[in-house]
Amino acid sequence: MLPFALNHMTAPRLGWPAFLDLARDLGCVGVEFRNDLPGALFDGADPAEVGAAASARGLRVLALAEVKMFNDWSETKRAEAEALMKIAVACGAEAISLIPRNDNVATSRAESRAVTETALRALLPMLRAHGLKAMVEPLGFEVCSLRYKDILAEVIDTVGGRGTYFIVHDTFHHALAGFGPIYPDLTGIVHVSGVKAPIYVGDMRDSHRVLVDADDILGNVAQIRALRAAGYAGPISYEPFASEVHDLADPKAALTASMNFIRQGTAAA
Repeated sequence: MLPFALNHMTAPRLGWPAFLDLARDLGCVGVEFRNDLPGALFDGADPAEVGAAASARGLRVLALAEVKMFNDWSETKRAEAEALMKIAVACGAEAISLIPRNDNVATSRAESRAVTETALRALLPMLRAHGLKAMVEPLGFEVCSLRYKDILAEVIDTVGGRGTYFIVHDTFHHALAGFGPIYPDLTGIVHVSGVKAPIYVGDMRDSHRVLVDADDILGNVAQIRALRAAGYAGPISYEPFASEVHDLADPKAALTASMNFIRQGTAAA
């Protein structure tokens, strides 16, 4: 069975207990929580309470997102990362998520590498002190400061970060970045979402990201097949941003259908 997971962006209007129930009922291995949804993180609940509730349902807290613009490094960013790490430890999260700046700054390969190395070198001892991993997510947008996985893989090795830093393979962003090499040994989690409409790849945005089905044009099934054939066995986490998914009256039924589609497609490989 594929180890599916849910990012809270899949059902952002559910409070954390209902979100955990949904993940449990779908047979997921874990969840990802985020600090960029409306309202307070965990609706103001004690992080330890949330972690205990996840564990009671047989779920792992795979990651707590996010340190936004992590590679715009500063003392302010250091404090922001430290604060998120403390919450992650309190709720039993295995990792925090690091999202690069996406504002058309440091977009050349040399600049991308430089700003990312500065941040990852500074964050490494902090993460190790807290016993945490970090899931670093390249974004495929042309304006992103960390668009390509090969740059990230090189930086992880340069700073001696293997075992602490892992790549997020997001099927949407992998397609936007022109596909390219995958790094199954460095991949810590896979984010899946589909795009259906015949949209030019350069015009794709988060709002187009729906559940994966037979109309998907991103090649989600092919990407998952390739990763698993190369040895990746970790979580496959749903992260659709489209309002039509967030508005679903019965997300469980829709997610079950999508998961079955991916299971069947990967089993046929």
